[in-house]
Amino acid sequence: MSDAIGMFEHADHAVPRHEEGYCTDDVSRLLIAIVREPVGDQELHDLARVCFRFLADAQGVTGRVRNRRSVDGRWHGRRGVEDCWGRSVWAFGTVAHLARDERMRDSAVSYFGHAVGQRSPYPRAMAFAALGAAELLAVEPRHMRARQLLSDAVDTIGPVATDPSWPWPEPRLSYANAAIAEALIAAGHSLGRCEVLADGLALLRWLLDRQIVDGHLSPVPVGGAGPNDVSPRFDQQPIEVAALADACARALAVTGNYDWRRGVDLAINWFAGDNDLGVSMSDPVAGGGYDGLTPNGPNLNQGAESTLALITTMQHRVADA
Repeated sequence: MSDAIGMFEHADHAVPRHEEGYCTDDVSRLLIAIVREPVGDQELHDLARVCFRFLADAQGVTGRVRNRRSVDGRWHGRRGVEDCWGRSVWAFGTVAHLARDERMRDSAVSYFGHAVGQRSPYPRAMAFAALGAAELLAVEPRHMRARQLLSDAVDTIGPVATDPSWPWPEPRLSYANAAIAEALIAAGHSLGRCEVLADGLALLRWLLDRQIVDGHLSPVPVGGAGPNDVSPRFDQQPIEVAALADACARALAVTGNYDWRRGVDLAINWFAGDNDLGVSMSDPVAGGGYDGLTPNGPNLNQGAESTLALITTMQHRVADA
């Protein structure tokens, strides 16, 4: 799924669709997955360098980011502060914390610094960026611009609603929902703001409980969900499962409460077939993750987002092995 430029966004089954090109969102995800690997090799190191170069090229002098790139290497569209900006900040922060290459870590801090002067009006973009800021603060706890980004992300996400049946800070759940809760957990922990940490944990608990049906995970579908919607609904996206695994793993790390391990296990098991249709959501031969769970079974295409969702979820299994 990758070449000397980046990771192809879409696939026809396990075959990359070169004509669809690449996107910063996916290359950011890939770089995060690479540096999270507990054991690296030269191939992964080389791929990390490809990803880093892609993200560096995507960023402008003001820190805004382009998302779309064609197979000939040309960029398309204006630079902005949408999800691609937030995910690139997340990637640079994670590299600064976890990469083995010292020069790459130092460069990541620099590119993070360029991007962190921007702000996005979109809660998920700010949540993704906040996760990168929390990673950076793990190695540079006095990085004031990272701390300010975390504080601003909390403000952008907004307060927990007063209705206990719908505490979510939005009228509907949409995509990568658990990243919102994880950002609050990360911000509360990194900034020493106990009330923000408590809000993030409460939102994650509510979100997890809402997506468990008959003992298995039944994630929010691609169209989102409102207060009166019931599960199961389709099409279910692997990104929801991966975001939930990440958030529960962070909650476990921050609180030491092993009850959060259940959320990680439910996410891992969803890919293994413990889902609403009882079918595996990965290709055992190619190793890719299927693009979604439809009412009739898996969407057998194995695009970048879904394959990386599988990988990052399974990394939590490896971490506890």
